[in-house]
Amino acid sequence: MADDQATIRPPIEDKTELVRFLESGCKPADSWRIGTEHEKFPYHLDDLKPLSYEGESGIRAVLEGFTKFGWDPVMEGDNIIAMTKKGGGSISLEPAGQLELSGEPLENIHETCGEVTGHLQQCRAIASDLSIGFLGLGFHPKWPTDDMPWMPKGRYKIMRDYMPKVGGHGLEMMKSSCTVQVNLDFASEADMIKKFRVSLALQPIATALFANSPFKEGAPTGYLAYRSFVWTDVDPDRSGMLPFVFEDGFGFERYVDYVLDVPMYFVYRDGQYIDASGQSFRDFMAGKLPALPGELPTLKDWEDHMSTAFPEVRLKTFLEMRGTDGGPWARLCALPALWVGLLYDSQALDEAWELVKDWTAEERQTLRDEVPKTALGTTFRNQTVNEIAMDVLCIAHAGLQRRARRDSVGLDETHFLRPLFQIAEAGITPAEELLRAYERRWQGSVDPVFQEYAY
Repeated sequence: MADDQATIRPPIEDKTELVRFLESGCKPADSWRIGTEHEKFPYHLDDLKPLSYEGESGIRAVLEGFTKFGWDPVMEGDNIIAMTKKGGGSISLEPAGQLELSGEPLENIHETCGEVTGHLQQCRAIASDLSIGFLGLGFHPKWPTDDMPWMPKGRYKIMRDYMPKVGGHGLEMMKSSCTVQVNLDFASEADMIKKFRVSLALQPIATALFANSPFKEGAPTGYLAYRSFVWTDVDPDRSGMLPFVFEDGFGFERYVDYVLDVPMYFVYRDGQYIDASGQSFRDFMAGKLPALPGELPTLKDWEDHMSTAFPEVRLKTFLEMRGTDGGPWARLCALPALWVGLLYDSQALDEAWELVKDWTAEERQTLRDEVPKTALGTTFRNQTVNEIAMDVLCIAHAGLQRRARRDSVGLDETHFLRPLFQIAEAGITPAEELLRAYERRWQGSVDPVFQEYAY
């Protein structure tokens, strides 16, 4: 549906409005929610190839299949590009047809895991009708990025043209990667700052625990989290570890300044994406945007622009944990358990901050740079990331125990951490399990991953 924001919403008057927008995310602890998102690769069962948009078993047909479960299509021109459902979140498309569930903000991880389970049951039903499958890995294991299709979304065409100008792996990120992330709330600016710092410092630890992308084009890459490595050379203007978050004086306004300095991709007007790639949102606010001379942005334009910054943790009116590879069902539930345990219990948050508060910017960056290759085996000071991960998991476990959110049979949320404890206790990442299978029972082929690791 066309949305001419220039006429529907008033223009932004000054920067304080952008700061107030972030401040509007502050809410009391009893209103904090958990929003989980995950992506997966659809593929044809007969030849393992990715799905094009059109065709009897294409992405459009997949989206149409969700209508029988009460989902409604979202159109861009003549194309279905997403599905929405009241109380159900949204289902959307990544650039090469990766299917993403953006879940509803829910009260506890039992509900989150129920949501994921219901979604995957619907996916399986649609997949059975269309003879397709869905794969949960962090990076596509088989087909070259150039062989992956493009979905008919206007913003992706602009990004496709711009990405190669600013980094070496932008198109790989767009077309060949899948993630799982969780979105969490904060009570105040001070609470946001503490949670931002803890989650940013510990994001490489989560990356290591969830490392699940060792393959590219049918062979090992030398990385355990290749998806994470790809992000190191996408676009330095809009990604990374944001050292300024740890500086004195950081708060909502400083983050607004950062996003104002991120080059733009587009402006959405009257159902069309207008190419503003490389242009300045500051110029937009002054009415001097070359793509739309004389026009002023609305808050919706600002929301769109904020979504084009891709740091390891992203601030909107909530915090997004963005550092982990996609994976199987149990780990889709484990990610929110990890971060809720760390950030939604005050004692756990204090203990996590105590763990990371003296890490330097250089140490945090080195950890970020080395973890994609060696994951839990990465050394940090006088220990390994695996040892840090065990400490972090114990803090999260205790935080979930204190939350004491129980399901219908009396279980609290701690059991959702079990897959991560198993990984840390064994010291073997999911990626290393994949590599062992590749070298032994798969006899040097990645094809069996489409059966053994399908949803």
